[in-house]
Amino acid sequence: MKRWLALSLVMVMISAYSAWGGAKTVVLATTTSTQDSGLLDLLVPQFEKESGYQVKTIAVGSGQAMKMGERGEADVLLVHSPAAENKFMADGCGSRRRLVMHNDFVLVGPLADPARIKGVSAREAMGRIARTQGLFLSRGDNSGTHAKEMGLWKGAGVTPERERWYQQTGLGMGQTLEVAAEKKGYALTDRATYLALKKRLGLVILVEGDNGLLNIYHVIELAVGKHSRVNGSGGQAFADFMVAPKTQELIKRFGVDKFGVPLFIPDAGKNPASLGI
Repeated sequence: MKRWLALSLVMVMISAYSAWGGAKTVVLATTTSTQDSGLLDLLVPQFEKESGYQVKTIAVGSGQAMKMGERGEADVLLVHSPAAENKFMADGCGSRRRLVMHNDFVLVGPLADPARIKGVSAREAMGRIARTQGLFLSRGDNSGTHAKEMGLWKGAGVTPERERWYQQTGLGMGQTLEVAAEKKGYALTDRATYLALKKRLGLVILVEGDNGLLNIYHVIELAVGKHSRVNGSGGQAFADFMVAPKTQELIKRFGVDKFGVPLFIPDAGKNPASLGI
């Protein structure tokens, strides 16, 4: 409750700032994975330098980010929950949605792997965790990761919410991974956040490469006509920046120096069908 009140206060303050003449401020509502992975630490300063805008970033689950968009409390969204995004656009809350990048989800857990999920499909892994009552830490926050997780449970024919072995943290990705590490449990995470925190977690990747684990990000401009306080020009400037060739090259290189592989694959301009969406 305290966390929600604090977040609400931040949103009110940002809205007030915009109303008091913060035309050069862009409010970005985005998933925690873009923050926890360190990607925004690279991209936001570059955008501010090139555009002259100042970015106010609110990193929450994709579901919460879209709720902010519905209420006109953000100027642009960077999210990764395709089904919810489609509804957001169908409801007239967004004016334009563009493909930015992707990585993938992975199932992580303790090296001992008590549920014996290593190397199996995501569907089989969820079934084994349920059958063995392996401790599973869920974000439980209506984020894109949480939506993907619930889809995996459904595919495995499991309804975990009332089970004692299933615990919802209500936290972002990085914090949920820290809880999973402390309790030696399993969790679904985007690969980028896991790699960024891997050294201090003590968790290992057990399931990866499954076709159902693709993690796709879009940038969405808000429908200005629905909320007069939305900074449409600022939101468009940030969206344009995210799909620009120069930014896509930065995304392509991000993480290579530290991990040997990029944490995100740039996708701007690609046919969505090539990613199965």
